[in-house]
Amino acid sequence: MKAKDCLIAAGAIAGVMALGAPLGAQAQSAAENPRTAWGVPDFSGVYAEYTTAPLERSREYGNREFLTDEEFAELERRRLAPIELNPTESTTTPGTRADVHYNFDQFALGANEGVSSPNRRTSIVTMPGDGRIPETLPQAAERVQSMRAATRGREFDGPEFRSLTERCIMWSSTLPPILPGGYNSNLQIFQSPGYVLIQSEMGDPRVIPTDGRELPDNLVPQWNGTSVGRWEGDTLVIETTGFRPETAWRSSSQNLRVTERISRIDHDTLEYAFTVEDPSTWAEPWGGVYPLTEMQDSVLFEYACTEGNYGMANILSGERAVEREAAGQE
Repeated sequence: MKAKDCLIAAGAIAGVMALGAPLGAQAQSAAENPRTAWGVPDFSGVYAEYTTAPLERSREYGNREFLTDEEFAELERRRLAPIELNPTESTTTPGTRADVHYNFDQFALGANEGVSSPNRRTSIVTMPGDGRIPETLPQAAERVQSMRAATRGREFDGPEFRSLTERCIMWSSTLPPILPGGYNSNLQIFQSPGYVLIQSEMGDPRVIPTDGRELPDNLVPQWNGTSVGRWEGDTLVIETTGFRPETAWRSSSQNLRVTERISRIDHDTLEYAFTVEDPSTWAEPWGGVYPLTEMQDSVLFEYACTEGNYGMANILSGERAVEREAAGQE
């Protein structure tokens, strides 16, 4: 861990602090709906993406969007229950295979550690009505299989054949839509006149212009796509497209288009809603909504992936050693 991520983004947000407090005409509502000095809603801060709702809805709920009071109370009871470590995971013999394990709770990465937004929804996905991501089209499955076939049998030939994550090029947490992950599911929002910057804890910042420009017709494909934003009242709307084919988020194609809508629920909570469209991957659009909870007095630290990426060298050097052994070389 190094300096906080805001140092990375300093160039993009220079001068924001010099702009002063919210305008006097808006001071009366600042506590509930803070605004920037230039008049737009102030979303700046560090937020947790964790929420108690799963991404997809369990089929037992059908089209029911919300838990009953009793179901939610039970969810909260289980979520807040003390962690009891599995004795077999804490008493294994060092150096044995059984000792090679990873317990999230041992490292304060469990679901009830830190900030986790209570959520009465039965799923993050709300569209379609069953709360489940539509099945991918056959052509999408064929496309992904074709991409995999191109590297099959060459997975250890060189770094270019390893995944983008292993190579520290990009993480799915960087891509829109923003979805909670297993850990490090936090983000920071910076604002300046005409721009919003979203920095995920793992990945590169997204610099989003909000000056009214349109997405260009001819986009140069980017790992994270190209985003433009606009304000619709107090809601920030972000349109993103122009992804590289290697991204293949959930088997998507270069036709992927994501619309994000961010608005304020209360002083400590933003509502994050999204819609995903790709006619080459899904027969219909799908989307969802969940809260982002502000982490007061918190900062993000740089996720130093490349600097500590010993796994890549070890994987490839291990394969070279296997090849030498197979060829009868020492």
